[in-house]
Amino acid sequence: MGAFSNEELSFSSNFDFASSQDLRFSKQIHDNVHGNIYIDPLYLKFIDTEQFQRLRDLKQLGVTHMVYPGAVHSRFEHSLGVYWLANEAVHKLKTHQGMELGIDHFDIQTVKLAGLLHDIGHGPFSHLFEREFLPQVCNGLDWSHEQMSVDMIDHIVDERRIDIDSGTIKRVKEMILASSKFTLTKSSREKQFLYDIVANGRNGVDVDKFDYIVRDSRACAVGCNFQFERLMETMRVLGDEICYRAKDYLTIHKLFATRADLHRTVYTHAKVKAIELMIVDALVKANDYLHISSHIEHPSQYWKLDDTILKTIETAPDPELKESRDLILRVRRRDLYQFCNEYAVPRDKIEHFKDVTAHDIVCSQKSSSETLNEEDVAVTNVRIDLTRGRHNPLESIHFFKDYESEEKFSIPDDRISHLLPSSYQDMIVRVYSKKPHLVEAISDAFENFQLKTYGIKAQVHATPEKKKRRV
Repeated sequence: MGAFSNEELSFSSNFDFASSQDLRFSKQIHDNVHGNIYIDPLYLKFIDTEQFQRLRDLKQLGVTHMVYPGAVHSRFEHSLGVYWLANEAVHKLKTHQGMELGIDHFDIQTVKLAGLLHDIGHGPFSHLFEREFLPQVCNGLDWSHEQMSVDMIDHIVDERRIDIDSGTIKRVKEMILASSKFTLTKSSREKQFLYDIVANGRNGVDVDKFDYIVRDSRACAVGCNFQFERLMETMRVLGDEICYRAKDYLTIHKLFATRADLHRTVYTHAKVKAIELMIVDALVKANDYLHISSHIEHPSQYWKLDDTILKTIETAPDPELKESRDLILRVRRRDLYQFCNEYAVPRDKIEHFKDVTAHDIVCSQKSSSETLNEEDVAVTNVRIDLTRGRHNPLESIHFFKDYESEEKFSIPDDRISHLLPSSYQDMIVRVYSKKPHLVEAISDAFENFQLKTYGIKAQVHATPEKKKRRV
């Protein structure tokens, strides 16, 4: 695929690990991205639980496999991959700067556990459960999968009586929350650079992205020329922060650019979003009867919730679930919500952009033989950026000249290339018709909305006549 060499990575991984660990006491798993992964007995105590095994039933990319058939990989294998890369990263830092940084067994153990368990609280269907479903059924709820991950860790330790130091668990939970709004202030952490390995809230360069970018690209066969190995080999800690060689500037830019490309071409593909909209509607309609959202109240119930909830709804005979069953059947038969059109919000309007709603589209209807209702229209407001909104993420990354230098510095884009982007965020508004015969009316209302809002039709082209006439 061009993103990595399995042989090179497997050799370096096994060599580094073997130098510090007796592999006879480790479980070996062969991963299709990183090669052989070795797992110590302590980590197996977490893996061999029903809570961690649940990740096998959570597809990493939710419903994306219905558009990209190869995207059937799970949170389980991603978690193993992040565990292994976290292990690689902390061992490389210890090898090159261990005495200077004081990296000890406690540090290595906590980083690896954080990598292994960082997604154990993730919801079904990728981020759909957390970002689309819960806001509709639990208005104002302040919930995140990161917070559930740390709650789940406590639950596993208590239920399985895992013999592990409370200080270790405390550090692991802090590392998992490091890039979330629940993170500790940086001044309260010791060895802050360790918190940047798994979930980097400082600049977004972490092994979680290293794994999912390569793994998702391979599964969807979209190609990837980002090489995380180069960054892993040359990173260095200066001033309690992981820094990179100045010559690797473009490699880091590729990390963020590849992530943005995946968002545009895979994660937010127009058909993927159509299916997501239908799944959300099905879950919302089923929630009053199945109390799906109540699972988030405690880990003892939450671990029972996974992607199989769709099959539960689909095969249940209960009349209360008929509307949800009908929506899922439409998905199975490819009778999807019809994509009408989209436009990119003009660059000078992004800063003050407010999400477009079905109400906005319906109110823009002028004349038609069909009268639109809000429940006929679905709107998605797709934000794609380089992890830092409208800001350049590389502004928060520090570099060094060479290994003899102790100076760290940032690099402005214009010192590297004038071909790099001058804008770091896209906002795309897409409109769908839930009923095929309303495509024309909704498309016309969508055009009217653009004219009313921007004075122009911001969409690239009109909705094709063939789509408008489809019934």
